Amino acid sequence: MVRLSLIQLGLDDKNSGDVRWSPFRNLIQPGETVFIKPNLIAESVQNDPARWNFVITHGSILRPIIDYIYKALSGEGKIIIGDGPQTDSDMNLILNRSGIPSIQDWYWTQRRFEIQFMDLRNEFWVNRDGVIVDAVKLPGDPRGNLIFNLGRESYFSECEQVKRTYYGAYYDTEETNRHHTDGKHEYLVCRTPIEADVFINMPKLKTHKKTGMTLNLKNLVGINANKNWLPHYVLGSPETGGDQFDRRRLREKLEGSLVLKVKKILSGKHKWAQSVARKTRTLAYRAFGGSDDTIRSGNWHGNDTCWRMALDLNTILLYGDVDGRLKRKESQKRCFSVVDGVIGMDGDGPRAGRPFPSGVVIAGRDPLSVDLVAAKLIGFAYQKIPILCRAFDESPHPIWAFAYDDIPVISNEPLFNKTLKDINPADTLHFRPHFAWKNHIEI
Repeated sequence: MVRLSLIQLGLDDKNSGDVRWSPFRNLIQPGETVFIKPNLIAESVQNDPARWNFVITHGSILRPIIDYIYKALSGEGKIIIGDGPQTDSDMNLILNRSGIPSIQDWYWTQRRFEIQFMDLRNEFWVNRDGVIVDAVKLPGDPRGNLIFNLGRESYFSECEQVKRTYYGAYYDTEETNRHHTDGKHEYLVCRTPIEADVFINMPKLKTHKKTGMTLNLKNLVGINANKNWLPHYVLGSPETGGDQFDRRRLREKLEGSLVLKVKKILSGKHKWAQSVARKTRTLAYRAFGGSDDTIRSGNWHGNDTCWRMALDLNTILLYGDVDGRLKRKESQKRCFSVVDGVIGMDGDGPRAGRPFPSGVVIAGRDPLSVDLVAAKLIGFAYQKIPILCRAFDESPHPIWAFAYDDIPVISNEPLFNKTLKDINPADTLHFRPHFAWKNHIEI
């Protein structure tokens, strides 16, 4: 399937069917560094440690892409696989399930070629009963990290007239807001993906509770060195300028006030506070509602924060330089995308949904175009998904390369072998959205 997708794109067409065929011949040159970014969010589906193959990018999709990269490099250069998964995830188990160590072993024993793997996280969080009780330092990117301040080019710049309190990935909200205030919008990004000559994005075909769906654009959360610099939602409800909850009711007001106070205490890493939080967490869910039917933490279609953060990261990847500045528009990074949709995930993605055996591989040169094709394929309307439709905003450093109406789809399935806008919604896969996006983003 991977090979067929590359053939259909017409890559190295003059050598198709010949031993000389090298699909990445015009994308990658010998001696260059290629960074591969799979989705390795966690070792399993949430609350079910044995099930994983619809959560992370599968090794059977990674392997042929690595083979074709190696062929384009002619054995000269570097292949680096890297990701910064969920901070409390077990990387050893993720690697074993993805098959990456086996691929590394084969290339070293058979070709004496080293394929590097990087855990881009700077910390591992010890999670007990849903409460973070400790943080263990990790090496992170061996090349170090870069600070980018997008300033007025940030997608957050249009929100600065309203005072917002952002919540990141950890209890320390002050850290998140220090980096997003008074015209400053800073990100701590790993240096290796920025330095790489070519970036290969290999996401999983999944829905997402904060952005509707997660593919190439959202997958860049994994190139960050500190996820607490990433705003995930704004405290409060729309009535107060927030998107943590969908409405302002007494229950949400009490929950927001109580949880914020508890998280401030937990940020101090007091053992007694951690113990109390672990013991009362279940009771709190009984009082305020479970996460499978209650909107909280920005997990709904009104989240006006997470998509902005993700699009900022795409600007940085495409144009970021090692001096922490954005390069000229003409110097955009070379990218390619391969989506693992053989077994996707719908429902409560990206970790708690159900497997969807869609049986597709989606490949293309332009990350946004691939995401738009995937959205149509699973039955979602891109106009209702901010991470997709707002990617078309005019900018000195644009994310989009093609207008929606001009995106062609080439497929061995006749129903999809046409211009993207002409694909019949009745022929799509009809993924089920996260419950708080249901009846909002379906075509």
